[in-house]
Amino acid sequence: MTTTPRSRAEIFVRAEEDGRFRGPATGDERQMLVGFLADQRATLELKCTGLDAELSRRSVEPSTLSLLGLVRHLADVERHWFREILARQDAAPRFSSPADPDGDFDGADSGPEAVEEAWAAWRAEVEFADRFAAGASLDIEGHDAWRGTVSLRWVLIHMIEEYARHNGHADLLRERIDGAIGI
Repeated sequence: MTTTPRSRAEIFVRAEEDGRFRGPATGDERQMLVGFLADQRATLELKCTGLDAELSRRSVEPSTLSLLGLVRHLADVERHWFREILARQDAAPRFSSPADPDGDFDGADSGPEAVEEAWAAWRAEVEFADRFAAGASLDIEGHDAWRGTVSLRWVLIHMIEEYARHNGHADLLRERIDGAIGI
């Protein structure tokens, strides 16, 4: 794909067509946290809309950063915090390992099977996380080697931050692929 320079005003999703950021602006804490996380997840999907093999296009050498790598990475992050830490399941990462800690990005190869696998894994982890967050106290705790004791409240806030940071990467990656900005 080639990039076509456009003004930013031309390319933003029109408010009436944008399904993101519809969560409550007032209300209880759980609704707000879950709503903001849903908005960030929807943003990642929007950044990847209409792409297949292009999802694996790398940013710039030597980086292995790609949109597909972000999807794989965020599937593993969702899995870690919600399944492994909070639900205390034996849930090894799907795309990385102690022997290959950057496998989520390094192994993000093009091809329809790789794209389907990444999205299926991400959606399964998001679905689990949503079910878990809906039924658990915000004060439920788990233990993580990096952060120590964490609550569901902390994990939801951390996930919003994680997605927001990576959605910034996704903005730049998408613009590099086809010039799309502001989506």
